[in-house]
Amino acid sequence: MGRRWIALLLVAALLLVACEPRGAPAEPTMARGRRIEVEGGAYTLLTIEEFRELLDEEDPLLVNVHIPYEGEIEGTDLHIPYNAVEDHLSDLPDHDARIVVYCRSGPMSEIAARALVGLGYTDVFDVEGGMIAWVEAGMPLVE
Repeated sequence: MGRRWIALLLVAALLLVACEPRGAPAEPTMARGRRIEVEGGAYTLLTIEEFRELLDEEDPLLVNVHIPYEGEIEGTDLHIPYNAVEDHLSDLPDHDARIVVYCRSGPMSEIAARALVGLGYTDVFDVEGGMIAWVEAGMPLVE
């Protein structure tokens, strides 16, 4: 009698799976990055893998904030010194535009990300480890 119950349960489970509607919406994916709360809002810290995924899916405004210039990631749109973000507001898009900042190793882009959030930008990303992490992941820099 026990085997019959197991067989019936197995058949019932298979029928439930087979009857699930095709094209059902996928489960939402986890948000990418780690949210960093700062004065005025928050920005998102991305690992190199998360950054690469973002670039594969979207075309955000990519800003190199490192000084002095030491190369860049391909596709970089702007070069703005990390300590002069507020002097370049006319170069930046609307406050709700997706902006990704990076530098050589991380500290300068953290300062720039905090400054952008403080200036009212709401969709700011910072690349953790910057160009050094990018190169360590096997990706090239443009000189």
